[in-house]
Amino acid sequence: MLCLSLDSYRRIGFYLTKILSPYNPLCFPSPFALALSEANMSLKNEPRVNTSALQKIAADMSNLIENLDTRELHFEGEEVDYDVSPSDPKTQEACIPFSAIYKTQGFKEPNIQTYLSGCPVQAQVLEVERFTSTTRVPSINLYTIELTHGEFKWQVKRKFKHFQEFHRELLKYKAFIRIPIPTRRHTFRRQNVKEEPREMPSLPRSSENMIREEQFFGRRKQLEDYLTKLLKMPMYRNYHATTEFLDISQLSFIHDLGPKGMWLIVKDSFLLYMKPDSGAIAFVLLVDKEFKIKVGKKETETKYGLRIDNLSRTLILKCNSYRHARWWGGAIEEFIQKHGTNFLKDHRFGSYAAVQENTLAKWYVNAKGYFEDVANAMEEAEEEIFITDWWLSPEIFLKRPVVEGNRWRLDCILKRKAQQGVRIFVMLYKEVELALGINSEYSKRTLMRLHPNIKVMRHPDHVSSSVYLWAHHEKIVVIDQSVAFVGGIDLAYGRWDDNEHRLTDVGSVKRVTGGLSSLGSFTAETTESMESLSLKNEKESSKNVPTSKSVDDMDSKLKGIGKSRKFSKFSLYRQLHRHHLHNVDSISSIGSASSYCNHCRSRQNLIHGLKPHLKLFRSSSKSEQGLPRPDTDTSSLRSLQTGMGELHGETRFWHGKDYCNFVFKDWVQLDKPFADFIDRYSTPRMPWHDIASAVHGKAARDVARHFIQRWNFTKIMKSKYRSLSYPFLLPKSQTTAHELKYQVPGSVHANVQLLRSAADWSAGIKYHEESIHTAYINVIENSKHYIYIENQFFISCADDKVVFNKIGDAIAQRILKAHREGQRYRVYVVIPLLPGFEGDISTGGGNALQAIMHFNYRTMCRGENSILGQLKAKLGNQWINYISFCGLRTHAELEGNLVTELIYVHSKLLIADDNTVIIGSANINDRSMLGRRDSEMAVLVQDTETVPSVMDGQAYPAGRFARGLRLQCFRVVLGYLSDPSENIQDPVSDKFFKEVWVATAARNATIYDKVFRCLPNDEVHNLIQLRDFITKPILAREDPIRAEEELKKIRGFLVQFPFYFLSEESLLPSVGTKEAMVPTEVWT
Repeated sequence: MLCLSLDSYRRIGFYLTKILSPYNPLCFPSPFALALSEANMSLKNEPRVNTSALQKIAADMSNLIENLDTRELHFEGEEVDYDVSPSDPKTQEACIPFSAIYKTQGFKEPNIQTYLSGCPVQAQVLEVERFTSTTRVPSINLYTIELTHGEFKWQVKRKFKHFQEFHRELLKYKAFIRIPIPTRRHTFRRQNVKEEPREMPSLPRSSENMIREEQFFGRRKQLEDYLTKLLKMPMYRNYHATTEFLDISQLSFIHDLGPKGMWLIVKDSFLLYMKPDSGAIAFVLLVDKEFKIKVGKKETETKYGLRIDNLSRTLILKCNSYRHARWWGGAIEEFIQKHGTNFLKDHRFGSYAAVQENTLAKWYVNAKGYFEDVANAMEEAEEEIFITDWWLSPEIFLKRPVVEGNRWRLDCILKRKAQQGVRIFVMLYKEVELALGINSEYSKRTLMRLHPNIKVMRHPDHVSSSVYLWAHHEKIVVIDQSVAFVGGIDLAYGRWDDNEHRLTDVGSVKRVTGGLSSLGSFTAETTESMESLSLKNEKESSKNVPTSKSVDDMDSKLKGIGKSRKFSKFSLYRQLHRHHLHNVDSISSIGSASSYCNHCRSRQNLIHGLKPHLKLFRSSSKSEQGLPRPDTDTSSLRSLQTGMGELHGETRFWHGKDYCNFVFKDWVQLDKPFADFIDRYSTPRMPWHDIASAVHGKAARDVARHFIQRWNFTKIMKSKYRSLSYPFLLPKSQTTAHELKYQVPGSVHANVQLLRSAADWSAGIKYHEESIHTAYINVIENSKHYIYIENQFFISCADDKVVFNKIGDAIAQRILKAHREGQRYRVYVVIPLLPGFEGDISTGGGNALQAIMHFNYRTMCRGENSILGQLKAKLGNQWINYISFCGLRTHAELEGNLVTELIYVHSKLLIADDNTVIIGSANINDRSMLGRRDSEMAVLVQDTETVPSVMDGQAYPAGRFARGLRLQCFRVVLGYLSDPSENIQDPVSDKFFKEVWVATAARNATIYDKVFRCLPNDEVHNLIQLRDFITKPILAREDPIRAEEELKKIRGFLVQFPFYFLSEESLLPSVGTKEAMVPTEVWT
């Protein structure tokens, strides 16, 4: 129960403005005593301040002024500071920046900005209501006053006694300001008003109870003139008693907060309460579908109560009459019904957000383009940046290769924007440290020390909240609440990749099988120090080393020369070792000058020592022309190919911890970001395949609203965040969402709806939301031609005992429906060949890895509840005409050896019929889909712009967004990026499904098995066969030349998923292991 007595904050409500948004605390205008009641909130009593000498003087002056006859004070001519009309363009351009919400002051502080500059406040008394009474009690007149200030218009209701109290307050102020009290604050106030006229307009002389109804018009005109003249005088207009009387505050006229409401700070999507003494926002109450206002003792359990509910809180206001409670409740409800009606409705799929029409949206396949657009959008930020990730690595580079030093490193971008005044708010998942090694505490500490404008929260607190099993899994970046990035890509290590999905990144010249060494170790062993240098510094120190082009040309020459000049395998490494550079400590996140200077000296010494060897790599342009580069097969050797041509030189794509293979080894020592933790010369990296999106306008507002709801909830729940240094966040108005200051290039118009998984523990809402799950099932059931799925997990097919989400069942039933109706229908499923857990698959993998494999196989093909189990029962072997399960794999040459690795599919994507797309962070499992577990965010895009296409052999109007994304995914996985002539337009035809998709996957899988004997493999049904399988010779080692010839037949990355791997083993954790002690819900 939160109670505020208006005895201590007299007329506290007059200090407030209005706003509409879903959260919590509030105040109300005097003369009513009021109490606020809300769940899980407490308010510390402010210590009483001793009466100062200044206050005693003011009290004495007040006593004198109380005896003045205010009717004798006449208004005389004064200078008017407003000389423009509301229709003047200058008036319309006046606005208070949104960033002002972070700079609020106490309501009584002098010189605070409340009004729009150069814009008049106009008052009009609209009507007079007379409340009849007995002869012993005078009749009461209630005046409705309409005020206009720029684009804002609102009404207040006042009795004549309120005008009198207001007038007396101004007289006290007028007298008080004349006293030359020697304090800095008072002197400042006197200087500001010294040159202003101080005469005041007069109030009507006659008493209220003497006014007859026919005289109401005259009285209205008198009061209207009084306010009009008073509001032209800055001395009185800016006084806190005036803002109190007008029901306005510092937040009333901020354009991006929307129209002004009544009594409370009420806007079109939220209400808030401010502390009058400090001006700080004390709480925010968002408007949502559960927003309701109730009046009366029965509903509020208090006399003359007013109750406001939403999904998060219950607020009870105590008024001193039933009429006042009805009056306030009616006014708030009327305002919200007019301006916030969209938030009150039930939306499709049970989502918190409405369908936003004509919204700009863009898709991303892999992180290269995504990171670049995020970096560019951050650079355009003017007010706010919101980021929430499951994992965030401050030192990652968002633009690669690194050609501008640290400019596009995440921590450098955020620091630069914070220094420019942008407020940055970051929410990180607080992991259970024994289970995960993502070290969010390090990420928080690193970001917080960059600048005071960067605020970072971690949630949940596991002990106090008893939340141990679930995670915040959203991946969101929001810029100025106008552009939002949503998808499956964390701003973290290992995520950056492009369409090449390289396995190697050793640095400069590619090593030659004949024993020729390269400059690879020159950088790989010193990445910790060398990769944090700026471009300028690198240029200064690279005068004596070959450029990317010269090294590339040198590689060709050396191949032509043959073995006339050899280096031992690690000859350059030995040179580094002699110069003590291979163990240089990491440079700090924002590198210091001293560490840079030390590095430069060391590097110059190194280069000097290597000059005899480097002479070999320098050649004239004449000799370059005489030694042409031999032809190479780019389809089989993909290690160093880029969209910019072949790039050689330093390690330029994955720096330090960013070069990873988490199945081989999980991350360690994250506080040393530029130190390698796996050997680049023996272990290929694991490529990362992912999908993301960008949305604008109202859809971006909806993404921001989810972030704000989580932020404000966390601020309340965790006591360490209740200080003023962690502000409450406010959602911007939907009415200004179309005012885009920045637009992501390449966006198209579509209908967009935000979806989420959220619950009480994650967002503080009363009822959980599983709109992503509902939307997935709806889109699958209503698809007409095909669905295409990419996902990190595939755990479904509900048995209502262990697994509960019904996505797998919806797929099976849709295929059975197509079979019954004789319809050609396709389902494409692309998932990782192995779960992303550390473990040695050659020994069966770890217990965690096997547990996920068990539930994936249970969904796809093992057991009667599986998709294939349901299909085979009705279709026999005909199921193969409807559904395909695939993974992705690639290969390269590393240190003269052929290597292969799976491509880790981290996407969370569903495409249907080339017109509907769901992109987000939600995996296909119970954790992501049920709402009560992990928190997730997704965006559903439905095309409104179409292009001519083909579907099942017939002309078809395909959506620009969905079709473009599907074609890009197909080109990447099928290897058609460089060959657009291949026809992949029709995803339903037999020619494409069987002769292209299925045939490519089967051929690639067969070749990889022949060359590398890959795992997982359909030949291995149990652990005995596994042990025998790994002992057999591998073609890539026994006959590399023949292996290379076979690999030339590989096209793209697509391979069939091995259904029978360890099919005779139980993959659930064995009794007695620590994984067996974990609840099953963790794996599903």
